[in-house]
Amino acid sequence: MRGDYGAPEFDWSILEVPTPKAMALGQLGFSWLELAGRLATVTQEEFLREPRPGAFNVVRRGEARTPRTLGTGEWVAEWPEGPDEPGPRTIAWLVAHLTETYVERWEWTFGERQRRRQDVVVHGDVDDAREELARWVGAWREGVESVPDDEIMTVGLSQATEIDAAAPFGHLVLHLNRELIHHGSEIFVLTDLYRSDPA
Repeated sequence: MRGDYGAPEFDWSILEVPTPKAMALGQLGFSWLELAGRLATVTQEEFLREPRPGAFNVVRRGEARTPRTLGTGEWVAEWPEGPDEPGPRTIAWLVAHLTETYVERWEWTFGERQRRRQDVVVHGDVDDAREELARWVGAWREGVESVPDDEIMTVGLSQATEIDAAAPFGHLVLHLNRELIHHGSEIFVLTDLYRSDPA
C-alpha cells in the first residue's frame, strides 16, 4: 500500500459553531474521517472481491457484464439498468459510485458545469481509487466551506440535477453526507464480513 492518500484531519472546533453550515460540515468531516480510516486498510483483494458471483464491480473496459458502464479510462464500473436496481456491489463499485457522485455535484456547483458522472475516471487499483475519492470529497468540502453562511440555503446554487436546481443548497449538502454515510456503512460491513470469514 502506498503512503498517505489524503486521509483527513478533523477540526473539532467546528462542533462549537452554531450554524447550519457548520453542522453539515461537521457531519461530513467526521463521517469522512471514519470512512477514510477504514479505506486505508482495504487490500486490493478486498477491493475487488465480489460478495457473490455477478456483483456489480469495477472491471477493465470490454469485460463488463452489464449493458451499461461508467468511466472514461481503462477501468469502468458496471452500471445497473435502473437507478435503484438492487444487487450486491463490491467495495470498488461503492468507491466509484461515491467518486462520481462527488465529482458531478462539485462540477455543477463550483466547477465549469460541463462534466457528468460518465466522465469520471474509474480505478481498479485500490490506492488510485481512494486517492481519487479523497480528492473529490476534499474539493466538495472546500466548496461548501466557501459558501457564506447566509447563502447556504440559496435555491439553484447547484445545477447538477433538476432536484438540485429547485432545492435550497443545504439540502444537497445533507444528501451528499447521507450518500457518504450510507455507502461508507456498506464498505464497513463488507470489510467486516471478509475479515471474519475463515476461508
